[in-house]
Amino acid sequence: MSITLTIFTLISILLISIPTKLQPIQSSIGFSILGYIIVDYLIPKVKDSFIKRGLFGKDMSKIGRPIIPETIGIIPAITYLFLMLFFIPFLFQKEIIDSNLNLNSVFSHSKLSSYLSSLLSLESMILLGLMDDLFDIRWRHKFFLPAIASIPLLIIYNFEFNQTSILIPKFISNFFKFGKNSINLGMFYYFYMASVSIFCPNSINILAGINGLEVGQTIIIVILLLINDFYYIIGYYIENNVLAKSAFEIHQFSVCFLIPFLGISLSLFKFNKFPSKVFVGDTWCYFSGMVFAVIGISGHFAKTLMLFFLPQILNFIYSSPQLFGLIPCPRHRLPKFNEDDGLLYNSFTLYFDSENPNLNSNEIKELNKNLIPIFNFFEKIYLIKLIRNKKGEIIMSSNLTLINLTIIWFGPCNEGELCNLIMKLQFIIGFIMLILRHTLAPFIFGFDNSWSMLNRFYL
Repeated sequence: MSITLTIFTLISILLISIPTKLQPIQSSIGFSILGYIIVDYLIPKVKDSFIKRGLFGKDMSKIGRPIIPETIGIIPAITYLFLMLFFIPFLFQKEIIDSNLNLNSVFSHSKLSSYLSSLLSLESMILLGLMDDLFDIRWRHKFFLPAIASIPLLIIYNFEFNQTSILIPKFISNFFKFGKNSINLGMFYYFYMASVSIFCPNSINILAGINGLEVGQTIIIVILLLINDFYYIIGYYIENNVLAKSAFEIHQFSVCFLIPFLGISLSLFKFNKFPSKVFVGDTWCYFSGMVFAVIGISGHFAKTLMLFFLPQILNFIYSSPQLFGLIPCPRHRLPKFNEDDGLLYNSFTLYFDSENPNLNSNEIKELNKNLIPIFNFFEKIYLIKLIRNKKGEIIMSSNLTLINLTIIWFGPCNEGELCNLIMKLQFIIGFIMLILRHTLAPFIFGFDNSWSMLNRFYL
């Protein structure tokens, strides 16, 4: 094992230090390997210390409910920050390496302020996420924490770029006679970006609760973003024009953030996947979501980013009746573990049962009669599972989460299988969105900053 570790360490050092035409992506791969090795080494060393400090939880979906160290997401998060700090000399090196090298792969120092502000936002998010893990901040308070963490990035964005226009579909522009396919949001653009920074971390935090899912969904989003980034990078080497160069710089910048992040994520997933040896905590959910937010904001492609968050968006919409109190929302809406067969089944919200009044407590409320026809319709299209008494009254409804919905569609399953199934759905949906993004965008917007030959083909 030590020989393998040594070999991969040497490979990472060579990738980082030897200048080639593939820089800085080559260096980012080296830092990614290094990040994987560091996290893989640290977690087994420190996880018992977390338990001694009281940072642990019970795995409710295991026989005996074993004690698992929690908040371990702080380890890869801090590792990532240090890696990205050491990455600076390799990312922003002077453009004097060699006249034969491709100097377009070297970032100018004008991007350094954006890079540092992104790291500052990530650092702020880690601290705020750690506060939540330590002090269990209420949901209505912690919901806005990512907006606070995004302030450094938004301030630098205002001074460096201040690009506050967004593309709008052609039919909207023609209908309102704007004369152009963009609209300047002005100061409202920053509220829009703050909303992106709020949504990304919270959406990952909401779609959680089973072994591996918090980390697994971030890995899938990273892969989809990298596919999108390399689409533009390859397009630049084919087209090599001004339009392609602008997109190339943005997406190469994104790649340099994402590849090291993928390395630490894969290492953390090794310990968090079923059967989980560690819990990542809210720190990881907020940190990983903020990584995506800063990439989307600094790269000015937040709309494309949201396409890869479609399962998280659907989960938020699906969960909103419980999140906003229209129906009761238990603190934990995790699937119910059956010790007899080791499978996860739907968990339910309880309502007042007129047939068994003695079983009702003060916390159990009667179902709003206006929701009954909606629930009946959702049941018919397999969006909810209902339990009725002999009178036909609804006394239970499945909790409104994508995890529970997946069980309704595919049936009870093992926790690891359930996580893998949701990850596969995330990738399939995201990949379809990626294809639609690069085939329908020229039709809808009348312009696309991808390969100009594609624009000519579609337009």
